[in-house]
Amino acid sequence: MKNELVIVLDFGGQYNQLIARRVRECNVYCEVKPYTMPLEEIKALSPKGIIFTGGPNSVYDPASPRIGKEIFDLGIPVLGICYGSQLMAYLLGGKVETAPVSEYGHTEVEVDPSDPLFVGVNEKTVCWMSHTDYISQIPEGFHVTAHTPVCPVAAMSYPEKKWYATQFHPEVMHTVEGMKMLRHFVIDICGCKGDWKMDSFVEGTIAQLKEKIGNGKVLCALSGGVDSSVAAVLLSKAVGKQLTCVFVDHGLLRKNEGDEVEAVFGPNGPYELQFVRVNAQQRYYEKLEGVTDPEQKRKIIGAEFIRVFEEEAKKIGAVDFLVQGTIYPDVIESGLGQSAVIKSHHNVGGLPDVVDFKEIVEPLRMLFKDEVRKVGLELGIPDYLVYRQPFPGPGLGIRIIGEVTEEKVKIVQEADAIFREEVAKAGVDKTLGQYFAALTNMRSVGVMGDFRTYDYAIVLRAVLTSDFMTADAAQLPWDVLSKAANRIVNEVKGVNRVLYDCTGKPPATIEWE
Repeated sequence: MKNELVIVLDFGGQYNQLIARRVRECNVYCEVKPYTMPLEEIKALSPKGIIFTGGPNSVYDPASPRIGKEIFDLGIPVLGICYGSQLMAYLLGGKVETAPVSEYGHTEVEVDPSDPLFVGVNEKTVCWMSHTDYISQIPEGFHVTAHTPVCPVAAMSYPEKKWYATQFHPEVMHTVEGMKMLRHFVIDICGCKGDWKMDSFVEGTIAQLKEKIGNGKVLCALSGGVDSSVAAVLLSKAVGKQLTCVFVDHGLLRKNEGDEVEAVFGPNGPYELQFVRVNAQQRYYEKLEGVTDPEQKRKIIGAEFIRVFEEEAKKIGAVDFLVQGTIYPDVIESGLGQSAVIKSHHNVGGLPDVVDFKEIVEPLRMLFKDEVRKVGLELGIPDYLVYRQPFPGPGLGIRIIGEVTEEKVKIVQEADAIFREEVAKAGVDKTLGQYFAALTNMRSVGVMGDFRTYDYAIVLRAVLTSDFMTADAAQLPWDVLSKAANRIVNEVKGVNRVLYDCTGKPPATIEWE
């Protein structure tokens, strides 16, 4: 079955994939595409709707990202957000200028609830603004549907053409009724039925994998995290013993995690596959010796992963396909369109020439994290695996600030285990998006007994998030933090101070490096 499709055209906005994520929450399939995508290719996809993202540029700057006015001749509903709204106005004959007063953050917006985009929305609603330019004159045929005291065109629409624009960001959780607005666009205005469901995805993907792989040999990069575990089980259902899962223990995992992964996927586990564990801890420690730059650490860890898989593939024999648990945010954050490259450790651009595989297979490539979890549940994977804490590809390598050593790994493993244990004991773990301990590169003076110490500071991090694109620092109960801090200082050698990270995303990232 071919799913209905909404396209998000990326003009460099930081929330591009979040828009797609919100559309999928309406059970409508959505993909992010670069704004440079040719018009003929857009037409060939037959999208039910198109959304223009925000972006950091000014539309009146000749160097700013543009799209041809012809896109409005396709007869497809269009929603412009922030820069996208200004671009619509500019292309269709309106006027965009530098705003006399910039707007950032929570803003009360007065909307017209009779407009199709705002049906059922409170006349005064809180939205997230982030702009220095504004639409000073709307194009012919449009009318203003929302405003603020300093922004005369906070939204505009041309219902007969199904063209809509918002200066604010409906996709972020700070826009209180944003999901209601996006649902109106994709369901009511675009006419989507909402047929994007995980049960049909599982069935269709297994069938596609069987057809694609045939009798080929498959090697799966298994980390034990949610993404690679779900990918492995999908492949196991499709090709069984043709699948060999290689689990590389790079020494940068959480406490006891290597043994836990082996218990689930090893010979005594419930899945039909072949399992190989590679203990490569010392190899990684040697490669990372003296390296402090986080980007360089990521690249070393990623490159070494490839080397290990190449070696294992040679031992196994001819291998036709390599499976990776790449998911959609990895694809986008690795440089789709005009967006900044946020992560560089995802192998989403294919494998280096030195790796002897015919083709890479990424069955989860178009899914967001919570969709991957739904697939895991559909496959019957145990809840404790499906809802496992997210863990970065480079592991503790990016939760240790500065040089990575075996001693530092043990420190952060122990501190992290204590923190996670106290959070779980308090029963607050289910409410958190992610929580962990990181080791700073800072040492400070302390007093333990009759002795002065000069040891490391551990930082604890816990966030509330539904999509990992934005996050708020969790306000954990003080007794939980206090118990965790006391235990860490008393039980973990080399630590004499514990800090708590109160920063949201943005401006910070969830991980420390």
